[in-house]
Parts: sequence; C-alpha cells; structure tokens
Amino acid sequence: MKAKVPKDFKAPYMTSYDGIHLSNFRSQMYLTDASDVTRCKAFPTTLTKAAIKWFDSLPPRSITSFDDLAKKFLAIFSIQKDKAKHAPRLLGFKQGDQESLRSYMERFNKACLDIQNLPTEAAIMGLINGLRE
Repeated sequence: MKAKVPKDFKAPYMTSYDGIHLSNFRSQMYLTDASDVTRCKAFPTTLTKAAIKWFDSLPPRSITSFDDLAKKFLAIFSIQKDKAKHAPRLLGFKQGDQESLRSYMERFNKACLDIQNLPTEAAIMGLINGLRE
C-alpha cells in the first residue's frame, strides 16, 4: 500500500495478543477515524513475538485491505483465543476449607462472567454445590 500515514498519527498503545487483540485494535482505530491504509500500517506496530514473525513472513503486496489483513491474522491466531467456557465448569468450583464465603462468592461470580448465556438455574446449582458443609 503506497498511501501515506498522516504525520500526526499515533499508533495506539496495546498489550500483546491476548485473544481479543484485533477487537481492541479496531476499537482504537475507530476512535481515531483512521483510514484503511493507516490501519494496515499501524497494525503490525501492535504485534509481538510470533505475531510479528507471521506478519513479516507475508509476501509483499499480499494485503489488499484491513479486512483482508484481519482475516489472515485470525486464520492463524484465532485458535489462541480463550476456549469457550460452559456451565458444567461451575460444578468444579468448591469453597476452600479456610475460604470465607465472600471470597468464594467473588471467585464464583468471576467464573460466571466467563460463561456466555449462563442459565440462572445452572449458576445457582453450581454455587450451592460448591459450598462447604
């Protein structure tokens, strides 16, 4: 891509790839109203380790748009996303022998946030099942 990046453009500071890297990058670029070319040129500045090696290995002029770059990136790195978590996972949560009820509830609630579309009944059953006697 031969278009120029604006001189006042500042690439966003982002942590290394954690499974939602692309979503975070798109959000940052949306805020700056960056062009397609700018997004393509800024994206590699947010990559580290294996991701930057992958990017550097792309053939010259093999990217036609940011959507194209995103698809290629996800084809390689989407397998690194957090594995989906399901309600039966909650059955493994147990209140520790010395753990306070508050601590157990905080830990349990955090685990519930990781489960999409968690039925209320499953959460209640998991919570009660994990309480020590």
